[in-house]
Amino acid sequence: MADRNRIHLRPTGSRPARPARRAALLAAACALVAAGCAGGGESASAPRSAPASPHKAVVQGLPGMPPVLDEHDLYAADRPNRLAPQVRSYPARIYVPNTGSDTVSVIDPKTYKVIETIPVGVQPQHVVPSWDMKTLWVNNNRGHDLTPIDPATGKAGKPVKVHDPYNLYFTPDGKYAVVMASMDRQLVFRDPHTMEIRKTLPVSCAGVNHADFSPDGKYFIVSCEFSGELLKVDTAKMEVIAQEKLPFQGAMPQDVKISPDGRTWYIADMMADGVWVLNGDTFTRPRLLPTGKGAHGLYVSRDSRTMYISNRGEGSISLLDFRTGELTDKWHIRGGGSPDMGGLSADGQVLWLSGRYNSEVYALDTRTGKTLAKIKVGEGPHGLAVYPQPGRYSLGHTGIFR
Repeated sequence: MADRNRIHLRPTGSRPARPARRAALLAAACALVAAGCAGGGESASAPRSAPASPHKAVVQGLPGMPPVLDEHDLYAADRPNRLAPQVRSYPARIYVPNTGSDTVSVIDPKTYKVIETIPVGVQPQHVVPSWDMKTLWVNNNRGHDLTPIDPATGKAGKPVKVHDPYNLYFTPDGKYAVVMASMDRQLVFRDPHTMEIRKTLPVSCAGVNHADFSPDGKYFIVSCEFSGELLKVDTAKMEVIAQEKLPFQGAMPQDVKISPDGRTWYIADMMADGVWVLNGDTFTRPRLLPTGKGAHGLYVSRDSRTMYISNRGEGSISLLDFRTGELTDKWHIRGGGSPDMGGLSADGQVLWLSGRYNSEVYALDTRTGKTLAKIKVGEGPHGLAVYPQPGRYSLGHTGIFR
């Protein structure tokens, strides 16, 4: 990336003095512990499975942002069952916001049963883990508030007034919550705990809804559903620095996801029936990769090799190989469905997706693509959250963890 520092390599044959080398190793170990990367599951010495192509390391990230563990793999902290200390005691649950029922259905993933239904505000759209991963925020879009849920107990707290919270993200430094105020045409930067407004950023596109952040955290890219546009936003300055119209008549961009190596961005488009492939640094014209009718949600496998793409209009999930950039398979939900948003189980073996138009939730085996369960929930299930999940901190949506 243009605004990142390059690694300066020593000439062949030169080595640091032993004391300096030991100090460097100790400092690196301390940095990893401080970042909270130690967790259960896979050994820290396990081989890296992300693409190993040459790539600039993120040396100077957004101030206050936890250090990147691996410049070749932004999702290195998301390995199977590698839960951060603060979430290890949370019971495994699937939290499903039902936009038409004004409720959240809570599913036990072991039994595939709804064990509780929580009343929330009007038109809940997404259940979003907070940056520190200690709170789940239910985005009550038309109720103009957020309902906090304690993932330790599953109990809902007092709603917090927030206008037009269609979706919610957090800056990588944990300094701000970013409300995607879709109908207000605003990005609203708020205190991540109290939700008090820090800055309101009006935008000229319509339907801001999904986003993801660059490897260094210095910018993020936002999809504008109703005008078929993309925004590039400077994180620290909280300003739009670029904007472009997607080259497809009637485009409706949805979920946004960056590749593990940080060089490629993918934007699902439900009208173009595929994902846009974009260079986020140059922000030039993207190309379209057809995947299936109504492409909608994007999810990264626990080994950082595969992206799962939900095609809501045809009841399927396409698989993309990050290394080659090619589609490798397509799974079809048993009996059909409308797969929308969701996430992976902590061990990465189950992909959970809401069935937006079928009042149901799908569980799919990521090893075979088999439909494990179809679970009835409320009306219009949307951005469900699988919780807890591996990672050190949350960038928002239904669970983007670094």
